[in-house]
Amino acid sequence: MKKKIMLTMVCLLAAIGWVTAQNSPIKGIVISAEDNEPIIGASVLVKGSSTGAVTDLDGNFTITDAPAGSTTLVVSFVGMVTQEVPIAPGTIKVTLKNDAKVLDEVVVTALGIAKKEKSLTYSTQVVNGDELTRAKDPNMMNALAGKTAGVQISKSSSGLGGSSKVIIRGNRSVSGSNQPLYVIDGVPFGSSTSETTATTIGGNNDAGNLDKGDGISNLNPDDIESMNILKGPAAAALYGSSAANGVVIITTKKGKVGRASITFNSSTTIDQAAYGIPDFQNSYTGKTSSWGGDINGSPDYTDDFFQTGVTTINSLSLSAGSEMMQTYFSYANTYGKGVVEGNSLVKHNFNFRESANFFNKKLTVDANINAVYQKANNRTVSGGYYMNPLVGLYHFPRGGVEGGNSFDYYKNNYSVKDPVRNMMMQNWYEGGMNDMEQNPYWLLRRTPNQDERYRTIVNMSVKYQFNDLFSLAARGSADFVADRSSQKMYAGTSSVLAGANGRYMADESTTLTTYGDILFTYQQQFKNFSVNASVGGSVNDYNIKSTGFDSFPSTLSIPNIFSMKNVPLNSGSLTDLAKHRQSQSVFFTGQVGFRDMIYLDVTARNDWTSSLAFTKYKNKGFFYPSIGLTWLLNETFKLPEWIDLGKIRGAWSQVGNGLDFYISNPLNTVTKSGSISFNSAAPFSDLKPEKTTSIEVGTEWRFFNSRLEFDFTYYKTNTKNQLFELEAPSGSEFTTYYVNAGNIQNTGVEVVLGATPVLTNDFRWKTSVNFARNKNKAIELAEGLGKYFEFNGGESNNIASRLEVGGSFGDIYGASFVRDDNGKIKYDENDMPVIDKSDFIKLGNSTPDFNLGWSNTISYKDFSLYFLIDGRFGGEVVSLTEADLDNYGVSAATGAARKAGFVSLEGKQIKDVENFYKNVGGRSGCTEYYVYNATNIRLREVSLSYSLPRNLLAKTGFINGLQISLIGRNLFFFKNNAPYDPDGMMSTSNRLQGVDVFGMPTNRSFGVNLKVNF
Repeated sequence: MKKKIMLTMVCLLAAIGWVTAQNSPIKGIVISAEDNEPIIGASVLVKGSSTGAVTDLDGNFTITDAPAGSTTLVVSFVGMVTQEVPIAPGTIKVTLKNDAKVLDEVVVTALGIAKKEKSLTYSTQVVNGDELTRAKDPNMMNALAGKTAGVQISKSSSGLGGSSKVIIRGNRSVSGSNQPLYVIDGVPFGSSTSETTATTIGGNNDAGNLDKGDGISNLNPDDIESMNILKGPAAAALYGSSAANGVVIITTKKGKVGRASITFNSSTTIDQAAYGIPDFQNSYTGKTSSWGGDINGSPDYTDDFFQTGVTTINSLSLSAGSEMMQTYFSYANTYGKGVVEGNSLVKHNFNFRESANFFNKKLTVDANINAVYQKANNRTVSGGYYMNPLVGLYHFPRGGVEGGNSFDYYKNNYSVKDPVRNMMMQNWYEGGMNDMEQNPYWLLRRTPNQDERYRTIVNMSVKYQFNDLFSLAARGSADFVADRSSQKMYAGTSSVLAGANGRYMADESTTLTTYGDILFTYQQQFKNFSVNASVGGSVNDYNIKSTGFDSFPSTLSIPNIFSMKNVPLNSGSLTDLAKHRQSQSVFFTGQVGFRDMIYLDVTARNDWTSSLAFTKYKNKGFFYPSIGLTWLLNETFKLPEWIDLGKIRGAWSQVGNGLDFYISNPLNTVTKSGSISFNSAAPFSDLKPEKTTSIEVGTEWRFFNSRLEFDFTYYKTNTKNQLFELEAPSGSEFTTYYVNAGNIQNTGVEVVLGATPVLTNDFRWKTSVNFARNKNKAIELAEGLGKYFEFNGGESNNIASRLEVGGSFGDIYGASFVRDDNGKIKYDENDMPVIDKSDFIKLGNSTPDFNLGWSNTISYKDFSLYFLIDGRFGGEVVSLTEADLDNYGVSAATGAARKAGFVSLEGKQIKDVENFYKNVGGRSGCTEYYVYNATNIRLREVSLSYSLPRNLLAKTGFINGLQISLIGRNLFFFKNNAPYDPDGMMSTSNRLQGVDVFGMPTNRSFGVNLKVNF
């Protein structure tokens, strides 16, 4: 009896002690039921109050100020079932289970509208922000190469800070852009390319092919939460006339509820010019080429020319927030030193974002300001002859000029004093100095260029939730960009490119883009049906002003004084333009779901744009509809438990592609000295934007708790109303006129297969394969066009980019060998192959037959290995670089042929090696001989990471996480048939695809990344 009384008293005292000691800390740990791992960031609230905590990196929580009398904790985490647990002494252990509704995960779609991922009627691919920061690139889009099906990403050959070419499901537009629309937090983002590439010879006004980067490269990748790539027109239909090429939806980071956190991320890579440096012969020299006498070896001139580059990207972000307000701030600094002397890039990014909730979370306000400053010095050309130091570097006779000076002499004495002019002038070997070839070190040091960009983006959104059914949202943004660039050419530069006293070019431009939209949304769940509908409107206004001058074709008044005051403006070139365009839109999107089995999507948008002024469509605008259907088999039928998701989807849509300025009613312009330049194009009152009609079907499956995933898509698009400018009949008032015509078709398939073959407490292997194949075909072109449409760029070289009916984007045309009826090459009386230079024939197509990417993440305890192998299979490319080097006798092929005593051409031995290469090589030789298979497979990206143990970091008291990684990009090729990297692009426009003309080599990069969380 005494024992029972004692036990009762002990229990009573313990209970009284706990109740009276409610101010003592409440401690616990939250773990996952699936793998017993701690859950980071789980919310733990004392029921009936706002007091609570967020779990740390070890899943632990502590609540020190719980109200007296509290008895229950509410524990929640995204994707898991919320638990209520009683407060008890000691450490409270809470186990959360995965929510069966995890398949209801939402993704951000067009206009920032969030939808259940399983309900989507089209294909999208979400990319986590970590994919952009694991192994960073100054242009973050390059970090996505090989990671997404149906998205082909190539980078400009201009090197550090150049543009990216992003093509989603093939090229569609003959005269317009084929790059996607970028949307950041629901607002369209300008990402035009600032490249001056025009020809294989060299740029606008013979100033060299320069690429100053694109708009998307201005962003800080550490600010990106995720990207959702809307691949097809159906996914992007709500953007109407901007949707034809797909849309990249970018969601940026914002402050999070919970304790304040600080993240520091630092990445440093070493860059080496690795792919695209030609192989040279070292046995023969000469005076103006290397077709002279024997030598015993030659130094490699490229060794000293290409230096080791360095790219460093540091970022610091701060996040804090309560239930009422959340704050996010970040700063990033990018510094790059290119692989060519004097080339550098500096970029600063500032980002501040504030989010707030009012009136019991009915009103949400989100404001953001993003500021960017970027400066680049001595950007390298992306290819071409003019102003390209690689031409002289590669041409220079092997072993030095025969009977003359060495390469080092001209390197150290790139300028010498001219006794007549009493000034330093360019010094280069006899026969080498011309408009297409100059001393490479003169070009590096006496033709400097510089460009700067100031960019400020301000966004604000307001949303009011009236009740569970209705909400109203409004967004507004202003994007201001100020660009300034200049290039100097000292006296002594080739007289074809600069005046006797030098040349000075400078220009400044400003663009202001303002955007606003309003969206009214209704959503309701009935017994068997769900309805989600939105209606709204938007206005997008774009203004650009630009002024500039160029002393060429005249010259500076005083040699080498680079000032506008020293430029004779009446005899030089002047630019002064102002352009304005506005579009207005109304749109509707609606989704009806039936029992979570079937979802029907409908969208409609009508666009009016100022580009349609003076046309019969100016008041009507253009209408862009879409309709899609999704059927969830796992919700309809009783499937085996190991099938988590079975889905069939299909969609149809019509979208457009934006029009350029002032086509419907071209105007005369005023040029220098008040002269008038009369417009030569006829007005076009029937002008229409391009129209793309698309169908898409696909299926998605998930098995074994999403450890195996499969996604298949087939699509077909037809783009009509292509804009062509044709020659007017003789005697017409105007020399050219516009027509809408043509039909460009793309068909293709995309497959994504993901799996987690191994998953234990300590070890995980996650792998993913993506496959894409696209077939492009010109079904019809414009009447009156002639046999083909030719993209500019080939000029005086034996190469052309053409599009014929039945042909495809990327078709390469050029001079070819003349063959007999049996397909054998014909030879002349000198035993030289006969070349037909009068009528170019199709030699290949630069588009790959298919692309394949394979990514893997292998984790063991605190170590993680990631690697990406990707390849492009099929297609052809042309190297005019190799053709030119053969003509000059400096290539390894010419040396080997001379040693062998012959050249073998399709089984025939040609003894006159020099004459052969001078006939087939060079700019006017046989293009066919320099066509290469573009198949290549590479180790695109590698990261080996180690995270310091949490218990070790806990001892510091302020470091919550620390990860150090060894990283690499483009480490090596498993296979590459071309003499350069086929991913390198001379131009990111529609022209010159698959053509290499002394392009800069692609870099191999490796380094270290440090990430610290406080």
